[in-house]
Amino acid sequence: MNEVTTQILGVGSRIKHPSYGDGVIIRLHVAAYEVCYTMHGIKKVLKDYDNWEVIDAVPPEANVSFNEAEKSLMKIMRAWNGFSEVVPLGEKWKDGTLILKPADDNLKSKEMPIDTFFHKIVMVRDRLRVMEQRINSSKKLSDEEKVDLQQYITRIYGSLTTFNVLFRNKEQQFKGESSKK
Repeated sequence: MNEVTTQILGVGSRIKHPSYGDGVIIRLHVAAYEVCYTMHGIKKVLKDYDNWEVIDAVPPEANVSFNEAEKSLMKIMRAWNGFSEVVPLGEKWKDGTLILKPADDNLKSKEMPIDTFFHKIVMVRDRLRVMEQRINSSKKLSDEEKVDLQQYITRIYGSLTTFNVLFRNKEQQFKGESSKK
């Protein structure tokens, strides 16, 4: 008799199901996993199911918190659906106002809360990231076309570095081409 060994996965393991797509194991049961799928929500899958691709296996004995599993899920969701992370505005800008004043005194100034403007900048950044990931995963584009489009995106990031002054955390800022080439 052939003995089939099935890999047992732990909470936080990332998988790709042929029907449901990308997901993260969020809970273990005696005979099943509870998996949160990006597009289909939470589903139970029997532990002996082996028709999915394991992207990142976490051993079941590993002490993974729900918070870590949630971070993995959010990473997948951002990559495929454009969900954005919470990006904090720099403290000095909180409750501030952005004022656009035209040179012509006959024209009215435009004011908006800096928080609103910052949120729109973060949305642009997140959508650029999604576009970048879709370009990289495209099967219709050649590698040369991907590199060419990637260079445009990098230049866009570079143009947006002006707004880095608004970000509280440096790691969330825009990064363009490095001048160290």
